Amino acid sequence: MRTSNNPVDKQYPAHQTSSLNELLKQAAEALAQKYKREGTFTNPNNVKEYLKLKLGGYDREVFALMLLDNQHQLIRFEELFFGTIDAASVYPREVVKAALNVNAAAVILAHNHPSGIAEPSRADKRITSKLVDALALIDVRVLDHIVVGEDCVSFAERGWI
Repeated sequence: MRTSNNPVDKQYPAHQTSSLNELLKQAAEALAQKYKREGTFTNPNNVKEYLKLKLGGYDREVFALMLLDNQHQLIRFEELFFGTIDAASVYPREVVKAALNVNAAAVILAHNHPSGIAEPSRADKRITSKLVDALALIDVRVLDHIVVGEDCVSFAERGWI
């Protein structure tokens, strides 16, 4: 039997490598499981760590919700709106529907800034106010709005919520 020296002829087992985003999502899921067992998402640092893993790898704006029960344990993380490199349209009606669909008692709003600069814009503050008002009508508390960039900015820590 003759052996070929041509590398194309050699068959190697296919190894599937994870992309950075897949790896970050797996890490975020591991954190979610950890916090589900060990506590709740009431600590802003835990929330920031989780959201940085979930949203930090996107190259466009993504608006998401952490839907929580009355003990502030995660029911579901849901990415609702996808935008461009510097904006995402957010519709309060869809946010309310998402909260009602899982019977959430509280939410944490989140979105990323692909530029890496996490400082909230005036538009971020306006939509947060609209969402707080809309969700209050159905007795769902907004605990925080986190903007993810190189660092994370918490509206609650700044006293804006």
